[in-house]
Amino acid sequence: MSLLAFEPPRAEHPVDVVERLAAMREWSFDRDDEDEISISVEGASADYHVAFTWLSDLEALHVGCAFDLKVPDRRRTEIQSLIAMINEQLWIGHFDLWSREHVVMFRHSLLMAGGADPDGRQCEAILKMAVTACDRYFQAFQFVLWAGKSARDALDGAMFETQGEA
Repeated sequence: MSLLAFEPPRAEHPVDVVERLAAMREWSFDRDDEDEISISVEGASADYHVAFTWLSDLEALHVGCAFDLKVPDRRRTEIQSLIAMINEQLWIGHFDLWSREHVVMFRHSLLMAGGADPDGRQCEAILKMAVTACDRYFQAFQFVLWAGKSARDALDGAMFETQGEA
C-alpha cells in the first residue's frame, strides 16, 4: 500500500535508468527482478556489490553497497562502534552491519515521491558516493577485523593522510 493517495505514472521504471547506466559504463550486472539490479563495481580498495532496489510503497530507490568482509561474533561489538563513529562523519547515507549475513554495508535511498523520475546522473552520483564511502573506510574495517585494533585506533589509522613527498 502506498503512503500517498495518488501515485502519478512514471516515465520509466527507476531500475531501468540504473540498468541503462550500467550497460553504458560496461559494468557487470544482473537483473533477476523488475525492482532490483545488482552491479559489480571495482573500487580503489576492493570490488563492491551494489544493489539498487525500487521500493514502490515508499517511492524510493534504495542503494546498498557491500564488500567481502564477514564480521565474526567476537569482533561484532568493535565493528558496531566503528560504524557509529563513521556514521557521525557522513552527511549522506550510512553504514550498517547486517546481522543475518554478518556483512558491513553502505546504504542510502533516493526519495522520489509524487512521481519524480531519477536520471542517469543522479543514479551515477549515488553509486559513486557509495563506492567512495566504502573505499574511504574499508581499511578501518580491515584494521578492526584482521589487526585486532580498537574502533578508534582503526579509524584514526585509516584517516591518516600523508602530506608532501619523501
